[in-house]
Amino acid sequence: MSGNRRWRLILGEPAKEACGSDLSVLDLGMDKALSELYEEGNRRAGLGASKVNIARWLGDIRSYFPTPVIQLLQKDAIERRDLKQILLEPETLATIEVDVHLVATLLSLSNLIPEKTKATARIVVKKLVEQIERRLREKLKQAVSGALDRANRTRRPRFQDIDWPRTIRRNLKNWQPEVMSGDTRGVLLISEVTGIPRKTRSLKDIILCVDQSGSMMTSVVYASIFAATLASIRAVSTSLVLFDTAIVDLTPMLADPVDVLFGTQLGGGTDIAMALQYCAGLIKRPEQTTFVLISDLYEGGNQARMRAIAAELVSIGVNVIALLALNDEGTPSFDAGNANYFASLGCATFACTPDQFPDVIGVALARGDLHQWAAKAGIAVRRG
Repeated sequence: MSGNRRWRLILGEPAKEACGSDLSVLDLGMDKALSELYEEGNRRAGLGASKVNIARWLGDIRSYFPTPVIQLLQKDAIERRDLKQILLEPETLATIEVDVHLVATLLSLSNLIPEKTKATARIVVKKLVEQIERRLREKLKQAVSGALDRANRTRRPRFQDIDWPRTIRRNLKNWQPEVMSGDTRGVLLISEVTGIPRKTRSLKDIILCVDQSGSMMTSVVYASIFAATLASIRAVSTSLVLFDTAIVDLTPMLADPVDVLFGTQLGGGTDIAMALQYCAGLIKRPEQTTFVLISDLYEGGNQARMRAIAAELVSIGVNVIALLALNDEGTPSFDAGNANYFASLGCATFACTPDQFPDVIGVALARGDLHQWAAKAGIAVRRG
């Protein structure tokens, strides 16, 4: 793409004289679609005037742009032109390119969705769930199973619990190719026996406590899907608690991540102290519990109480992580004072992407050093 053509499409009609008007038919179509969204004036009415125009515009951008650009344009259309009605009609909703921002906006409007649109809305949400699960489900399960394997391996297993492949690998240094008896097959001397004891109940407890205020919308979507995946792993017991100024315990719904997402109530205030108090009552095995607070830590409730409960959880042996955001959007806005306080308690305090979250859980379950892991991953960690 030539420089003039690129700038003409970026700047729109006002740059026609400076950049020239040598645009192809395809370029003109792209320019019209972009102008309807980004240029002020009479074109603005063209995008928002009717459901017919919205549906036509959605079809146009699907013809002209790749998926990541389509998702950005849809997001801007909803935010800049306040076109939330495109999420409330099954005909237009069915044509939308699904991404986490769109689903978060859709869920924030869930109380307004008309009955005729609910089935389509569930299909849209399910598409996102399946996309994220395809990308990250196995990575999360492997991280959890690896952490539990390392944490619970024993050197004195019962015969039926011996991990023979691992035992053989650990003892290869003891291989004797020939023995005094003249047996040319050789002998492996076993000095270390490793195994995984059989368990009849979960080995670890995970509590995800997620701030569902408006600033945390995409974090809520990702956390809910991860919680549903964790709940499918029998070796861990998973709880999902969402909060704003009220508590929503979605643990009973974790079998269906779509139901979980429609159980969210995005956009309220924030009372972290209340949420910590509730979650403290769920903890039965402190030293086997990983507690992940996903919040920007802007406390609208009692800050002193929030800090006191957090300190108490740490003191009884709970592995507390303060995750400032769980999204792809880089460094979040957060309360630096509260973040520093959590860090001063020894809690790993940082933001991460969805792709990094499985590793966070794996290191946490094994009681590894998350500060060291974050440094290797290039993640900025708060220091108390």
